[in-house]
Amino acid sequence: MVTVERSITVTRPADQVLRYLADFGNTPHWDPGTESCVRLDDGPLAEGARWLNVSRFRGRRTRLAYRLARYQPDRLVFVGENRTVTATDDIRIRAWNGRTVIVYRAQLRLHGLARAAAPLLQPAFERLADQVAERLPAVLEASA
Repeated sequence: MVTVERSITVTRPADQVLRYLADFGNTPHWDPGTESCVRLDDGPLAEGARWLNVSRFRGRRTRLAYRLARYQPDRLVFVGENRTVTATDDIRIRAWNGRTVIVYRAQLRLHGLARAAAPLLQPAFERLADQVAERLPAVLEASA
């Protein structure tokens, strides 16, 4: 398994951050690996909402079917799957000292023969997590 985690502090109120991040369709704005993310269903954002995410990593394009597995006032969990990987994006949000702290944890569970590559992928995922931590604050501030 590959796991990365970053803590990001922003000046936007926690409820606004939660609403923005709950729409996984916003991912292309703040995740440099995501090329597109399209909602597959209609209605309000709630547990069970689904998206098709297309990402590029190390020169390869991959598609994952994501669903919003948990939607709480302080936590979002998205689970994306295809035949080679299950990705879990666990986002915790809390107000702190007039700011909002986002703890973003991404886990990739590789399936089959791909599992052997997990240790080799960790450094690239660390770099991607650094890019997310750098980009997300500016995107959240601009979305006000």
